[in-house]
Amino acid sequence: MKKLLLATAIAALSVSAANAAPTLYGKAFVTADYVNAEFDAVGSANDRDEDTVEINSNSSRIGIRGSEALTANTDVIYQLEYGTYVDGDEDGFKNRDTYLGVVNKNFGEIRAGKNQSTLDYVNNVIVNDGYWDNLGGNKLESNEEQGGLNMADSGRIASSIIWKAPKYNNLPLALALMYSSDEDNGNSDDGFGASLMFDQGTGFTAGVAYDKDQNIDGDIIRGTATVDLGKYMAAPITLGALYQVADFDYEGDTEKEKGFVLSAAMGLANFARPATIYTQYNNTSNLDGVDNADSDQIVVGGKYFFKDNIIAHAYAGMNKAENVQPTGTDDKPYVGGKGDVDVVVVGGGLEYLF
Repeated sequence: MKKLLLATAIAALSVSAANAAPTLYGKAFVTADYVNAEFDAVGSANDRDEDTVEINSNSSRIGIRGSEALTANTDVIYQLEYGTYVDGDEDGFKNRDTYLGVVNKNFGEIRAGKNQSTLDYVNNVIVNDGYWDNLGGNKLESNEEQGGLNMADSGRIASSIIWKAPKYNNLPLALALMYSSDEDNGNSDDGFGASLMFDQGTGFTAGVAYDKDQNIDGDIIRGTATVDLGKYMAAPITLGALYQVADFDYEGDTEKEKGFVLSAAMGLANFARPATIYTQYNNTSNLDGVDNADSDQIVVGGKYFFKDNIIAHAYAGMNKAENVQPTGTDDKPYVGGKGDVDVVVVGGGLEYLF
């Protein structure tokens, strides 16, 4: 009997230790990018030009995450994730998605901390990587580096809570709700968001998301759809479309920022290892709510998987924006009028996942 009790205790401790053990994960993604960019100011001497090869770290990160059983149906979940600059442009770590929460089979998942906004939960249309790996910013910043200008993007929201609904009767719907506290302003501008994704595993997805006072001062509504043609015909192509409207609560006259994204990705079968080519087109009008501030962007690229976790990237893209107004900072104000931005980037690099 004593031996049986001892064996049972050891087994229980082993399970507990296994559940408590965190998982270490991360990504190192470095590229060499030839960047030719210029800002031609209208009626001023504040033109800016950039013609160089940059070594860039793209969303490189390291983190730990895990879960531990609290009851038979409830687990505690946690994640601590930090961005780092493999190229050494900045020191230290930058807080990314960091949270503590619980997940229950009947009531769903709730997490509190710094979370990616639910606007990003319907962002599966984006296929760009490397230099062009997100929607981009809709403002031309005061620093000398220039990047592509596109519609308002989703970001990570501090002091936020997310609830993910459990699956109900196997319905192919994923619902998430988000609340964020604006603690610096006495909770006067607390934000919230919601997303709903439809995916029944047939190759077609559709999503819609709404965001209030989180990613911008104002409202954003986004809708997306993707279709995997390989599920319906002999064509290994996935098509995507995204449409978004942002309404800014700035003082003075503003216009609604409207933008769309079209993307296509195709798997290649004539290589020793998996490979993919892709293209993506972005179009935005009234950038940052400014009338007649418009942009177009086109990117083509490809990925080759030496292994599932070692990926080579190559891409080329261009972004053209008109009538944009650079922003300033307290320590580096920018004085000048509107102008036009042209950015051309050709690059490639290596991504390692662990």
